[in-house]
Amino acid sequence: MLCPMLWARFLFLIASGLLLLIPLARAEVLVSGRVLDENNAAVGGARVSFRISGSLQSAQSVTTPTGRFELRLPGDGEYLVNVLHDGYFQLRDRRLEVSGQNHELTLVVNHVREVFQKLEVDDAPPPIDIDKTSAGQRLSGPEVMNIPVQSAHTLRNSIRVMPSVLQDPQGELHFNGGAENQVLYTLNGFNIGDPLTGRFDTRLSVEAVRSLEFSTGRFSPEFGKGSAGALAIQTKTGTDQWRYSGTNFIPGFDIKKGLHLGSWSPRANLSGPIAKGRVWFSDSLDTEYRQLVIDDLPKGEDQATSLRGSNLIHTQINLTPSNILYSDFLMNYGHESKVGLGALDPVSSTVSRRSRTWFYSAKDQIYLPRGALLEFGFAENRVYQRRIPQGHEYQVLTPFGRRGNSFLDATQNSRRDQFLSNLFLPSFEFAGRHQVKVGMDLNRLQYNQDFTRTGYELFGVNGARLSLTTFAGSGKVHTRNYETSSYVVDAWRVRPNLLLEIGLRQDWDNLIHRASISPRASFAYSPFASHGTKVSGGYAVIYDASRMDFFSRSRDQYSLTTHFEPGGEVARGPAATIFRDDVRGLRPPRSRNWTFGIDQHLAGKLYGSVNLLRRRGDHAFTYVNQLSSGIAPPAIANLYGTTVFDGIFSLTNGRKDAYDSAEVAVRQNFGGQYEWMASYTRSRATSNAVIDQSIDQILRTAENFGPLPWDSPNRLLSWGFLPTPLKNWSMAYLFETRSGFPFSVQRDNGQIAGAVNSHRLPLYFDINLHLERRFHYRSNLLAIRGGFNNITDHGNYSVANNVVGGPDFLHFYGSQGRQFVMRLRWLGREKN
Repeated sequence: MLCPMLWARFLFLIASGLLLLIPLARAEVLVSGRVLDENNAAVGGARVSFRISGSLQSAQSVTTPTGRFELRLPGDGEYLVNVLHDGYFQLRDRRLEVSGQNHELTLVVNHVREVFQKLEVDDAPPPIDIDKTSAGQRLSGPEVMNIPVQSAHTLRNSIRVMPSVLQDPQGELHFNGGAENQVLYTLNGFNIGDPLTGRFDTRLSVEAVRSLEFSTGRFSPEFGKGSAGALAIQTKTGTDQWRYSGTNFIPGFDIKKGLHLGSWSPRANLSGPIAKGRVWFSDSLDTEYRQLVIDDLPKGEDQATSLRGSNLIHTQINLTPSNILYSDFLMNYGHESKVGLGALDPVSSTVSRRSRTWFYSAKDQIYLPRGALLEFGFAENRVYQRRIPQGHEYQVLTPFGRRGNSFLDATQNSRRDQFLSNLFLPSFEFAGRHQVKVGMDLNRLQYNQDFTRTGYELFGVNGARLSLTTFAGSGKVHTRNYETSSYVVDAWRVRPNLLLEIGLRQDWDNLIHRASISPRASFAYSPFASHGTKVSGGYAVIYDASRMDFFSRSRDQYSLTTHFEPGGEVARGPAATIFRDDVRGLRPPRSRNWTFGIDQHLAGKLYGSVNLLRRRGDHAFTYVNQLSSGIAPPAIANLYGTTVFDGIFSLTNGRKDAYDSAEVAVRQNFGGQYEWMASYTRSRATSNAVIDQSIDQILRTAENFGPLPWDSPNRLLSWGFLPTPLKNWSMAYLFETRSGFPFSVQRDNGQIAGAVNSHRLPLYFDINLHLERRFHYRSNLLAIRGGFNNITDHGNYSVANNVVGGPDFLHFYGSQGRQFVMRLRWLGREKN
């Protein structure tokens, strides 16, 4: 037997021989650097991967908000570098020779832009983003331009092609079952919502848009004051290359009910350098002349015109490589005549509107050591609105429609001053990697109004006058509010395939003198190594802003109504209807959102998703009639000089809303610029305060629970931009069918008959089909598009005669019918 010493020598010799046959292990190489755009601004959230040439083995990293990345490679050699980010052209398979211990790189990716013949997005990142926990939808600028919506020149109408957005007959947008003012609208990071109502009334050229991103349910605590979601609008920035374009610069004509000048929406865009490599600008001008023709009115009394426009100037100044200054100046103008003209509303009952909006902002981004980023900025938004009736006669309300003049003459001025600051702290390791962000937001809001109301008469089915309402008191109101917010959020990468986002937000509202705390948590998990599946979900408590128009009602005029017997004798009155608010004990409106979703790579570039949302709103503001009989308490009777009251409405937190939805969607990109999307949404939107009671609200109801006016239980939506067999020809389509919106029926005295919103408009069915050809003409690059909106001529009605007993009860109006439309775009001159 060999002794232990001989065994040891024998094993040592064998091991030494084997080591001679094995190549030396390559030492790891550290690669770090930054991802920048074409203007040297950092691109955060980009996925950077290094793959060994000829192998599937790769190393991946995600850039910080300052654009920095860091990863370790197994050793020296040739690698293929890829950079992916939504809204940017992919940097694909860039060859890089790696040798030595450390490498510092700068990788540049360009924003996706529309080019003349081809839009190279074949290799755009897939919709499955495991580095994002929030739910929502995104539209790029080219998609906004390509999808053929009604009145495609308005951004409002383009937004409705998102599966979670509905547009009602009045043009208001509803995101995930919420009112338009339950969404936070931002323009390049600043709140652009109307300072008074919170609605998205800002006009913006569709050509100015780089991307629209809607986040819902479980979005970051950085965004507050919008329980239904947050819509972020990013606009285009100029580069060192001059770009210019024009759209619809030749007016068209309409033959509907006779030859006349049709709606005309010329737009122009210019961008380029002010100082190459340092200062750039982008200017987008948008104008619209619109002529509305109502089929159901006699000729000569069936047309209304409007003139509106906007201009946005966006600039970027690279003060230093680590300090970038952005600024925006946006102006809106509006002049509309005969607003409200319709089958039941003749010219005399309409109003003229004048509006002006001025918005400007400045934001400074400073890149700090160790990957930190500080940004701060200021914005101001001023809105002027004027409403002018056609005369000062009383308005006459009958089962056959309205007569006389609108009773409200109004002037409104509102303003928001906003200061914000955000700080991305250096990332650190602790049971995973953490990226912490903190910030604050300060707002000062002001509102002034000067309202004058005349009165209105209500007539019954038999022609007898039922009531006369006049107004007393001053319509001059001044309201102020101060809002302060702060937040902290931690994006915690527990494992490469698991991301948690946990945050907390604090909001203070001076109108109700109360602070609110908003906790939010969400996750994104990719269970398989291929990253072809993502499971995500979360819970969030989100508060809505206190609208100043709610709190101004108690300081506005009050109404006095005289009720008549069938024979014309006074039955009761004048009876007062007043609105009162007591902020003591009021709480901010809140929503509790639960969300869950699955994103799946199906095949090739085909992706599918399923998203579930449960949203429960409570503590929302609503005015509730506290009068149990027609006699008011002595203190109130003495204050208003009468003992007879129709209503004493007090501001409460009594409103509760509910929204549930299940959405299934598929989407595919192919052939460069081409893509299509299809979705089905099953939803339910209800409230216990469907009718918003105000001094100008004529309808009254005892039971105010029912579906919201924009409730649509079933919706099938699809759109696409597709190639054709003909060279340089493309086809664009939009298909939408959904349940008709609900409406209430009423008696001739203004009382709701039966349940609120117990009836529905007929099924909505719309197909828009357009063809587009791009061609050269004398070194000019042109694109001409023509096609039909509502090609099936389906009766997509928007109004119903809802007065019980009227001769046209449940007769529908408002269908625009089939329309042929054209668009001509000049995309600049061909470069030599």
